[in-house]
Amino acid sequence: MAPINSDASQNGNGTAKHLESAPSLFEIGDSDWSRLLDKPRPLNIERKRSFDERSFSEMSISMSPPHHFYRNTENSSRTFEHLDSPGRRSGFNTPRSNSYFEPHPIVGEAWDALRRSLVYFHKQPVGTIAALDHSAEKVNYDQVFVRDFVPSALAFLMNGEPEVVKNFILKTLRLQSWEKRVDQFKLGEGVMPASFKVLHDPVRNTETLIADFGESAIGRVAPVDSGFWWIILLRAYTKSTGDTSLAEMPACQRGMRLILTLCLSEGFDTFPTLLCADGCSMIDRRMGVYGYPIEIQALFFMALRCALTLLKHDEEGKEFADRIIKRLHALSYHMRSYFWLDIKQLNDIYCYKTEEYSHTAVNKFNVMPDSLPDWVFDFMPTRGGYFIGNVSPARMDFRWFCLGNCVAILSSLATPEQASAIMDLIESRWQELVGEMPLKICYPTMESHEWRIVTGCDPKNTSWSYHNGGSWPVLLWLLTAACIKSGRPQIARRAIELAESRLLKDQWPEYYDGKLGRFIGKQARKFQTWSIAGYLVAKMMLEDPSHLGMISLEEDKLMKPQMKRSSSWII
Repeated sequence: MAPINSDASQNGNGTAKHLESAPSLFEIGDSDWSRLLDKPRPLNIERKRSFDERSFSEMSISMSPPHHFYRNTENSSRTFEHLDSPGRRSGFNTPRSNSYFEPHPIVGEAWDALRRSLVYFHKQPVGTIAALDHSAEKVNYDQVFVRDFVPSALAFLMNGEPEVVKNFILKTLRLQSWEKRVDQFKLGEGVMPASFKVLHDPVRNTETLIADFGESAIGRVAPVDSGFWWIILLRAYTKSTGDTSLAEMPACQRGMRLILTLCLSEGFDTFPTLLCADGCSMIDRRMGVYGYPIEIQALFFMALRCALTLLKHDEEGKEFADRIIKRLHALSYHMRSYFWLDIKQLNDIYCYKTEEYSHTAVNKFNVMPDSLPDWVFDFMPTRGGYFIGNVSPARMDFRWFCLGNCVAILSSLATPEQASAIMDLIESRWQELVGEMPLKICYPTMESHEWRIVTGCDPKNTSWSYHNGGSWPVLLWLLTAACIKSGRPQIARRAIELAESRLLKDQWPEYYDGKLGRFIGKQARKFQTWSIAGYLVAKMMLEDPSHLGMISLEEDKLMKPQMKRSSSWII
């Protein structure tokens, strides 16, 4: 595979088409996507709202700090209407914006740090490196990671600076076209890189892009989430700017189709969920998340819904839309039925019978009630619930995983009732999930013998550290977005205030250790870019909830499960 040493070609005459121009698929609302099969042409469907204008405007006013108000408050009742307006900037005190809001003192420092992390290729910004910690060995923290760049991209989009996001999308798209091999084994055509870096040759005065598809990663695992984040980011760019020309480029359409072909392929699996290896996502080390981890399933669901709005409605696009819609129906039913846990469901599992046969079985996965961990009975509040970490034959991973649950809310994989229950759980278990530094990547920790077996004695993933119950500030933006969508912004504000008391003083660590997140992670990098960007995105969304539109999808009211129980073949 050859490295890239030239810029990606630009689209046509370079002009950008906007939503206000000729009709396109992007005019279709995020809800009611099951209608797409009914019409041969794109429709202009009015987007449904997750909560009414009155409640949203009240939320906007309630989120204002004391003695400060939104501009144009007389139009606050129409706040939600701006979700689709392109080019809105944050109100923070940055060179590209101005506002009557009094920003927190660390906001300016955060923007300075974020801009220092920018990576340039042929004098164009193409991403942000993982960390700017000069006191520690670089390893791969000097690279641009696809998943790490997402909060940086959202920060720049919210601040009206889409150029770096567009460049990133195009460069990673070019990298996807490489032939990808790990130890002589060829990866799927649609695999997106985990990361890339720019190599400068001062002698020849050249620049080259070098990508990592997993062949250099710890554990040599290819990323499953990169392709999903790429599609989600492409939609965020389109929603933020109103520019449909990027997604409509043949190269982008082909890139999406390659990703979809890879994850929609049919095989031996009997579940609509996506089978994954350990280490294929944000939790990129062995942590017992192999099988059907909630993070990947939620991202899979969200990427499918985003792709449905981005794919052209031509013959090839229609074929993919048909496959996507069928998968979404099955996936939503499966996740909402089998991954969801609340006090009633926990009690049902506790009373399960085993060795049931046929399609009438209640305990479909033959889960042994004795396998329920003791902690889950104390952890589960009377009001509240969450999507558990994993479900597969004879196995239910009852751990709480933050990213998967927040993405489930943002993608509307969670029903409104389930979203509200997740918020109830966070409030009820604040000490366990938030503590003194938000936010636990997963809960609870693994210890002693379980830690040795599951992690392979990983010294970085000891109890209450790193992926094993560590606290990650980057998750602030996901929590904030989920809180706003659920109508609970006060939860996010409380978490952000906790982070603000320490993040700058602690030099923006990658993660924190301890049951309450009290200690800076023992191997955490400082000036971790996604910790910085995650904070900025959270602040900008609280200031202007209309930013939520670029990363949130409304519930499809017409979606109904196609079947209510698994059926057996009858011959």
